[in-house]
Amino acid sequence: MRALIQRVTQAQVDVDGQTIGQIGPGLMVLVCAMQGDPDDAPEKLAARIAKLRIFRDEAGKMNRSVTDIRGGVLVVSQFTLAADTRTGNRPGFSSAEGPARGQALYLQFADALRKLGLPVETGSFGADMAVSLTNDGPVTIWMDSTDRA
Repeated sequence: MRALIQRVTQAQVDVDGQTIGQIGPGLMVLVCAMQGDPDDAPEKLAARIAKLRIFRDEAGKMNRSVTDIRGGVLVVSQFTLAADTRTGNRPGFSSAEGPARGQALYLQFADALRKLGLPVETGSFGADMAVSLTNDGPVTIWMDSTDRA
């Protein structure tokens, strides 16, 4: 699985003009299931993100996790994270997992974050969504579940 993680002061996702998920301070996580992801990829990725120390401590250092600050997490599916831009001008997305398994892994990821005690809001898988956020820092980090055993 691939994730683009942003430290935010607030974030929300709308579908058809209606807000379906929103958080205050915490993490905006765009996530994409990839072909070949093992069944435990969502739990492993969620555990890493929940412990990622990118929030400021009392000394202003990035030493605290979203768990430490009791922040929220807005999880939005985004298959375009699988973009292959190596050739031509049009990205390919063939490395993204298919819709059925992709949605299952996406939901499994959001549930894994909830099981870690985080308040989680989500987008709507496959929907045309409008996402707005205020990036804090800005801090934006790319993470791939295959980067670490």
